[in-house]
Amino acid sequence: MKIPFSPPDMADLEVEGAEKAIRSGWITTGPKTKEFETKISEYCHTKKTICLNSQTACSEMALRLLGVSTDDEILVPAYTYTASASVVCHVGAKLVLIDSQKNSLEMDYDKLASSINEKTKVIIPVDLAGVPCDYSRIFSIVEDKKALFKPANPLQEAIGRVIVCSDAAHAFGASWHEQMAGSIADISSFSFHAVKNLSTAEGGALTWKSIPGIDDEEIYHQLQLYSLHGQSKDALAKTQLGAWEYDVIGPWYKCNMTDIMAGIGLAQLKRYEGMLAKRKEIIERYDAAFKPLGIQVLSHYTNDWQSSGHLYISRIPGISLEQRQEIIMKMAEAGIATNVHYKPLPMMTAYKNMGFDIKNYPQAFACFANEITLPLHTKLTDDEVEYVIKKYCEIVKKYSK
Repeated sequence: MKIPFSPPDMADLEVEGAEKAIRSGWITTGPKTKEFETKISEYCHTKKTICLNSQTACSEMALRLLGVSTDDEILVPAYTYTASASVVCHVGAKLVLIDSQKNSLEMDYDKLASSINEKTKVIIPVDLAGVPCDYSRIFSIVEDKKALFKPANPLQEAIGRVIVCSDAAHAFGASWHEQMAGSIADISSFSFHAVKNLSTAEGGALTWKSIPGIDDEEIYHQLQLYSLHGQSKDALAKTQLGAWEYDVIGPWYKCNMTDIMAGIGLAQLKRYEGMLAKRKEIIERYDAAFKPLGIQVLSHYTNDWQSSGHLYISRIPGISLEQRQEIIMKMAEAGIATNVHYKPLPMMTAYKNMGFDIKNYPQAFACFANEITLPLHTKLTDDEVEYVIKKYCEIVKKYSK
């Protein structure tokens, strides 16, 4: 049996969605993209959404919208994928990495609080594996530190404290205290990459909570400008008779979503509740099998939050890095692809070159050292799930202490 880690779940509906966009004669940003944006806002309970070509672009455009500058500091977990942090470098701000909590994949919130100073403008919490962060704690911290906040423009002034820009790349469909991801943080960005729960091959979406005194349409318009070279009209607007002329407001970026991608996304959205339910079913089967062996797993579903079930992260107490690799290889020999989420950023060359040292992030390293991610996707059959459980239990038992 061969079990891939995370293949895309594409059905006839998605093929039809892409085909309709292609046959419509309009394949770049247009009516399908606008419809997809509206549907996402309805799903997330927000007023406006913009779809771009990646979550990374969404996160970066959020920082540019906020007017983050080279004088500012942005706080990011050390235990995350590079896209959470690289956007800080893109806008020229100072990156501050926060260690994990002991025996938790979330940031150490005490360290987060003590890292906020007069230069701090943004926190980027990461909803790892689709599990929402402790937003009660995060918002309590930024409110407590309100007096330190020095706004540099009207948008920052309207928010009036350190801004919470969630990296919700994994969390589309998650909820926290009955609030949908997208409507929890000040600004949230989702990923629709090929391996994500909902995929448009590449792609992402940025949505936000309405800010008192700030027009949502104006925010959307500014984001459109950033995503289309600063051009005052998109391609669709220029198709109106005699409407060829446009202005260039700024020498900006190119990161829009196409209608082909949106056509796929609209189809995925129709099937999404069923896909989330399938993920939940698999997670519950995994949990029931692995917890009795002492394998540590994330709590995806509680009274306080409902995960999107994006990744099945497991940790095996007491194993070494070498033993972890042996387990991964034995799973591969059994035909089961696994992964590791994540190698902490201070272990990566780019971040080492910035001066970060993993010795200063011991809890992030501890999270990484014994972590193995198992296949979790909606193409898995019942027999395949049972096979993964059987093989993982057999292999891990040999390393149990």
